[in-house]
Amino acid sequence: MRDRRFGKTNLNLSVFSLGTMRYLASEEIAIATVDRAVSMGINHLETAKGYGKSEEYLGAAIGTRLPRERDRLHITTKISPTPNAAAIDRSIDESLKRLNLDYLDCLAIHGINTWEHLDSVHTSIPTIRKAITDGRVRHIGFSTHGSLELILATINTDYFDFINLHYYYFFQRNAPAIKLASEKDMGVFIISPADKGGRLYTPPESLKKLCLPFSPLELNYRFLLSDHRITTISVGPANPTELELPLQCCDRDYPLTSAEIDIFERLETQSAASLGTDKCSQCYACLPCPENINIPEVLRLRNLAVAYNMTDFGKYRYGMFENAGHWFPGVKGNRCTDCGECLPRCPENLDIPALLKDTHQRLSGTSGRRLWD
Repeated sequence: MRDRRFGKTNLNLSVFSLGTMRYLASEEIAIATVDRAVSMGINHLETAKGYGKSEEYLGAAIGTRLPRERDRLHITTKISPTPNAAAIDRSIDESLKRLNLDYLDCLAIHGINTWEHLDSVHTSIPTIRKAITDGRVRHIGFSTHGSLELILATINTDYFDFINLHYYYFFQRNAPAIKLASEKDMGVFIISPADKGGRLYTPPESLKKLCLPFSPLELNYRFLLSDHRITTISVGPANPTELELPLQCCDRDYPLTSAEIDIFERLETQSAASLGTDKCSQCYACLPCPENINIPEVLRLRNLAVAYNMTDFGKYRYGMFENAGHWFPGVKGNRCTDCGECLPRCPENLDIPALLKDTHQRLSGTSGRRLWD
């Protein structure tokens, strides 16, 4: 297992981190999963107050390995954004108790997804800095599902030592945030590369064929691991067995090979050929939409469904619209009223209303909710 410096925290984190959102079945499974992860070289364990019983289960698992391994294990938990100082103090203390710890290596403000969340941070930072002074917290960061503009503004506050964010081969919108965070010497933690990166544990056959002799998941990991601005990427197993496939890549952090580059070029060629003049290049010039349709994300899901038959992933994410609040904002494509405001802003002259309706026909299905909702 390779490790990398987590920006200005100066912690050396394993290139894979154990995310604990999914091991909610039992304390026994949690302990076994943590034990297996640590034995395979993972030294960064990440949880959140909002992940059901995750903190309690991780606390039980940590208890089986303490004190002999505390110095080499780095623990991150997350608290919701709030300007309430008493609530922040209480959340930190409750997390420490559940985790069986006397300090947190890293504390992240969980989900700076709106400008209101960022406003609350300005008020809450002194309280968190007090927790750093008194030794309960070592480093502070944030996680986000927000817009690129919001992410850049949050990085530019210079409050934070690290960032947790979405960035994958099939979603590169946040590339400028990776660049800015690196320039500011922030640790960069990529979350959910397998699932929201495209449900790559169960890719469609057509995508698997395009990626041969590699798997789509393997290529996504290599896309991330080859970028040394990124410190660590999350693996979120539901049980110890699900660690095996991802961690086969744990020492493959070298530059992309010519064979891998050829496959990424093959994927781009396939996308261009399949989508033709209907391809959305994700410039975001179409926004804002008066009906609050997240046009670029709707059309990104269409791009993936048409180009790579990633329809199951598209339905999974499309079903989140109108059901996940600020974690996945916007409404479905069928809300389009043909007002035409987006049309003159599109540099590719896409027929956006028609493509929105087409996406809805392709991807509309069962509504979805976030796991811990």
